[in-house]
Amino acid sequence: MSTATTSQPPKCGVGVLDKTSALLGVVEQRPVTLSELVARSGLSRPTTHRLARALERLGMFSRDEAGRFVLGPRLGSLVVEAHRGRLPRLAEPVLDELAERTGLAARLFRRRGEAQVCVVSSERGPDGESTVPVGTARSVRAGPGAQVLLAWEEPDELYEGLRGARFTAAQLARVRGRGWANGPDPLVPDAQAVAAPVWSRTAGGRVVAAVVVSGTAARVPADPDRALTSAVIDAAARIGDALVGSYHGETSVP
Repeated sequence: MSTATTSQPPKCGVGVLDKTSALLGVVEQRPVTLSELVARSGLSRPTTHRLARALERLGMFSRDEAGRFVLGPRLGSLVVEAHRGRLPRLAEPVLDELAERTGLAARLFRRRGEAQVCVVSSERGPDGESTVPVGTARSVRAGPGAQVLLAWEEPDELYEGLRGARFTAAQLARVRGRGWANGPDPLVPDAQAVAAPVWSRTAGGRVVAAVVVSGTAARVPADPDRALTSAVIDAAARIGDALVGSYHGETSVP
């Protein structure tokens, strides 16, 4: 049996679960080949192969383009669900600051099936009400927020999301390349928007929400400047960092 070269996760005393936990602990660090998984877990090759294939069938493991084991989509989905309750609380102060800094409406959207749902809104009109109140839902097939929520999905999910969408696969590739999206705001007539992804760095990394700022075309031009896109990206990164902190028991927003 190989000697483990990575720190071992806690054990529960149930053999198969402890072995599975050891494999998850290795793949959580970085993509690995079967040989690397054997060496780093300290398990025999037949046991490692059997459990890794089982985890792959369950969606706990997947393979990257090089055939290495990576954390699978099912774990990402579990993390997204675990973060749902934390997101609004952590995002609200960040979005309030973003709105004050840019002078634009700032909102947070999550994907729920075929819809993008507003879960935080910093905007308040003269009557004290938001033009896009929390709970407002629109199709996930239109707008910069939708592009951000779909751009980093798996190919099969991308294919389904693009059916009937008002954007193309080429546009989503551009979003992935630059890290943000812009265009007409589907929730506010005559408004333009800029959106950036909120990443969860646990369970292999996954987009869990989109930060969106919107305003008139005069305030948000078709070619937004670096200051605006950087502000939106920075806010999204701060919310992602806060999620990691909350996952580890920390509560402050950076």
